[in-house]
Amino acid sequence: MSRWPRGEAEIEQLIVSKQLQQVIGGQANGAHLLEKAARTLETAGEIADQDPDSAYVLAYDAARYAGTAILAQQGLRPTTSGGHYAVEVALRAQFGDGFRPFGAMRRRRNELEYPSGPGETTTKDEARKAIQDADGLLLAAQQLLPTLSTF
Repeated sequence: MSRWPRGEAEIEQLIVSKQLQQVIGGQANGAHLLEKAARTLETAGEIADQDPDSAYVLAYDAARYAGTAILAQQGLRPTTSGGHYAVEVALRAQFGDGFRPFGAMRRRRNELEYPSGPGETTTKDEARKAIQDADGLLLAAQQLLPTLSTF
């Protein structure tokens, strides 16, 4: 298989700017991250009614693990300077608007983790929507993984 052509210039720029780094060997395998994403998503579903804020954050984490799995399969990983935003940029550059929910979830997760005031919480419905979105991203990642090669 050849490298994924869509978004190639953006990925190269993320590498040059040290927001992504190239990895080899066992690090270039995303399967374990997909498993972690599935476990995290299951936990989010279990606590959504009792603790919507934590469920939302876990749903986001599951989506991030799924996205990071895709990058790992390509021999890429986000650096501390690129972080979660680099995952978003890389996913959108290569795979388009199907990964748009990840960006919205990332921004909302930041609002919950770094609130601007005491009322910054989420609802059960919002947490359930995040779980649904993360499940869609996980499914997309599971379908993509076998088609990817090292960048």
